[in-house]
Amino acid sequence: MRLLTAASIALLLTAVLALADAETTPACPDPAAALGVARIVEIDASSGPIYGDMTRRSKEASFLLPKEVVLTFDDGPVPSITTSILDTLDSFCTKATFFSVGEMALAYPHTVKEVLARGHTLGTHTWSHPMNLPRLSLEKAKDQIERGFAAVTLAAGRPVAPFFRFPGLSDSDTLLAHLQTRGIASFTVDVVSNDSYIGSPSRLAQHALKEIESRQGGILLLHDIKAATAKALPTILSELKARGYRIVHMRAKAPVTPLAKYDTELEAILAKAPASASGRPPVLPVYGAVGPPKSLSGEPIAVVELVPEPRQRAAAASETAAPPVVSARPPKPHTAGVRSQVRRASARLKRARPETVAPGPFGL
Repeated sequence: MRLLTAASIALLLTAVLALADAETTPACPDPAAALGVARIVEIDASSGPIYGDMTRRSKEASFLLPKEVVLTFDDGPVPSITTSILDTLDSFCTKATFFSVGEMALAYPHTVKEVLARGHTLGTHTWSHPMNLPRLSLEKAKDQIERGFAAVTLAAGRPVAPFFRFPGLSDSDTLLAHLQTRGIASFTVDVVSNDSYIGSPSRLAQHALKEIESRQGGILLLHDIKAATAKALPTILSELKARGYRIVHMRAKAPVTPLAKYDTELEAILAKAPASASGRPPVLPVYGAVGPPKSLSGEPIAVVELVPEPRQRAAAASETAAPPVVSARPPKPHTAGVRSQVRRASARLKRARPETVAPGPFGL
């Protein structure tokens, strides 16, 4: 029997992956009602760019056209709420980017894995969500960033995007310079849904849509720890479609490389978490099997590649970040009792009186 050459092995592997992609990428259940994905933007993060309007720092030009929206979710995962949001995104055949908190990811690794298994992009939001990262010492701030990436990658069980969002949108040139050395892109926002402070799903949807309309699209900030957000999302997406908006999906050109120095400590934490919501290991497709999003007609979506140039960032000696761009001061973050808060938030999702939902546990 003749041995396979390297070229023939490569061709065989390509065919197998193509078949897996065809078989595991689900058809859109209701194309007529779906939003879909209009474009994919692939971002080269090696220069440490920052995207979004809500920053005082030098930033990249928007990659969005009028009436285009990027869906982003911060602070999770919370199993029931994040899964509800994933189900809604699936029903509208669209994709989002999730900025997960490291300690939350290690507490609920099965949910982190599901975010990726359903074809979404996964970035990070620090280890424990300190509201003003630049007010920490530089070493503590860098630790929050790096520990967060290490934790989310470990929980995911596979590489994640080099995409980062500052808690409270509080950035600084010093920390952006650090992200640049690590090849990590930062994302602020264009549109704040205000779901940290609005407990009524109907009022939340109304406010989010009003803000989107006011600037004709943008990077939208939502949270996958808010019961009201999970309940409001179907209305938001339905109205976006009805009003002619299109969804743009962000993805990274290459994954982040976490620092290995956190492995031993974080693996011990992960070992205490259940493998899945039922305590059984989740069944996930092989890496890449979900495949890229397809248009509602089933055709591949065009990919726009962004390769921004690096910037010179000189931090002032007494630099502090711009204050968070919010209408009220969020509650201070805290790590104690995260699980009990998650249980309470999950319970709210099932209740009929959404007005009782309160901000927390983290805010922005």
